[in-house]
Amino acid sequence: MWAVVERRKPQQPFNVDALNSQGSVPMKRDKYMGIDLHQATSVVVVLDSEGKQVLETVVATEAPAVIRLLQMINGPLHVTFEETTQAAWLYEVVRAHVTEVIVCDPRRNKLLSEGSKADKPDARKLADLLRAGMLRSVYHGHEGTRTLKELVRAYETLSQDTERTMVRIKALYRGRGIRTPGRSVYQSSQRELWLKQLSETGLRQRVGLLYEELDNLTPLRKKAKKAMLTESRKHRAVALLQTIPELGPIRSALIVATVDTPHRFRTKRQLWSYIGLAVVTHMSSEYDIQDGHIVRKRKPIATRGLNQNCNRRLKEVFLSAATGGSQTEPYRTYLEALRKRGVRPEMARLTLARHIAAIALRIWKKGETFDPKKLNWAT
Repeated sequence: MWAVVERRKPQQPFNVDALNSQGSVPMKRDKYMGIDLHQATSVVVVLDSEGKQVLETVVATEAPAVIRLLQMINGPLHVTFEETTQAAWLYEVVRAHVTEVIVCDPRRNKLLSEGSKADKPDARKLADLLRAGMLRSVYHGHEGTRTLKELVRAYETLSQDTERTMVRIKALYRGRGIRTPGRSVYQSSQRELWLKQLSETGLRQRVGLLYEELDNLTPLRKKAKKAMLTESRKHRAVALLQTIPELGPIRSALIVATVDTPHRFRTKRQLWSYIGLAVVTHMSSEYDIQDGHIVRKRKPIATRGLNQNCNRRLKEVFLSAATGGSQTEPYRTYLEALRKRGVRPEMARLTLARHIAAIALRIWKKGETFDPKKLNWAT
């Protein structure tokens, strides 16, 4: 047999500089930094684009020390660390000095639970996940709503503390077989009558201290509420959301402080997932082969309830709005129509809450006020 010999031209020397100047062969200079953040010190591991470790060190959790370390590293730098108490502070420190910052969700970093638990392995795994693009980032808002965010947190904290104290007072009375209907047990004018029903000296002193705590918390909560509402009036989005029935000044302030911008969500279904109103489905073995063709099986999709990984604050806001709107228009007629179709009351409330969330997203994006004539319950 005859062999076919292909004649090739002699290869020219590989000119890296010429190719780089033309941009056809990019230099792999990216670095990936994982930070295991702690109160006093933080462990830092840096990998190159090939996954090789180029740096492992421990730095003080202080802005000057972190900035000096970032400035020592050449090339585009991508940084990640988990969402913790100090994450917001570190995000503001490093974002001006690096190419990319990802504050990742620790609930999704399952790789960190494998093997030994230590700071250096955790930092290395974070850098590996960042290089592979497998991290889910946690949103950190703009500076324009920072004041409102802090005031909302203050109001929520004081409200929870007040409610917790009131529950403890009633629990102590019930623990001695004393019924506490209504709110008279909290009123200052009737406290002595309630305390006389407690025969134990120590228990009376304990309840008295809780009464004193409640007296201090109540004016603080009112003060925080006033400051929050005053700050919320500076945001046009709050005024727009208040035009929606059942979204008053407090709920509107909570929505704006949490969402920050409606453009985080491209569709209403993304918002539903964020606020915990998305239905989780489960399906397996979806496809089959029939007559040599791959076809999808026609079988019902199993539901597993609502998604649990969500923003609890907004879930409460929209569900409470749906509960309050069940007796007023324009929501009452829609709920009655759902019940006539055989929809259970709890599912009807969930459907209404999703509609209210979709309306809020649309109004906020378009910058218009609520118009009941534009309601489309079919979507």
